[in-house]
Amino acid sequence: MQTRETTRRPLDIDFDVEDEDRYYVTRPHTSARRYDIPARRDTLETPVTETGAAIQRRRSVMTSAVSGGVTSKAMAPSLASRARHAQHFPLIAIVLGMMMMALLAVTFSAIGSWWQIHQQDVTYGRPRTFQVDAVVGHNDSPANPSHFIFLNLNRHVVIIELPGGDPAHARIYSGPTLFGDGQDLTPVTAEFRDVNGDGRPDMIVHIQDQTLVYINDGTQFRPMRPGEQVNLG
Repeated sequence: MQTRETTRRPLDIDFDVEDEDRYYVTRPHTSARRYDIPARRDTLETPVTETGAAIQRRRSVMTSAVSGGVTSKAMAPSLASRARHAQHFPLIAIVLGMMMMALLAVTFSAIGSWWQIHQQDVTYGRPRTFQVDAVVGHNDSPANPSHFIFLNLNRHVVIIELPGGDPAHARIYSGPTLFGDGQDLTPVTAEFRDVNGDGRPDMIVHIQDQTLVYINDGTQFRPMRPGEQVNLG
């Protein structure tokens, strides 16, 4: 019996690679999917930076508020600034108040000084002049009293007497010289009354808070002599 020898040749198997998914190593299918959700960014904080697919975000540092609440670090400088302003406000208010008080004091002082000079200008003029009539027994009478003129002539006090109102017999008495700022505008006034008890009216001159006494000797006035006693009360 003749044996038929068969030659076995390998079968050429043509696989469709694209259609056979089982020939690929793949990850098992799962029902859960992972999404990279970008974190929500606080507008008060630093902006979020992206590097590739990774999102880096710096969380805000939260600080406790005074009453147990929470506030972000972006609000902390504002609160500190308000606290500093609140501390500085009383000092600024005190300084401004003192400056306003000083300014008002200077203003009122200047206004008061101006008003006083204005009133004296109206009353005594320039140079400062005061006039009065009096019966002093120097060839005068109630019908013809003596006339007196008191002048502050460039800081020098000058007294002019017209006995009985007659300029022909005028007498001039030289008074003191005034020193100091504004003394050329100081008024000089006078009154007549008996201060030594001899029955004749004496002349009392007033220069601010200073009082000068001239004694009436019956014909004219003279300055007081040392040791003479007068009563100015």
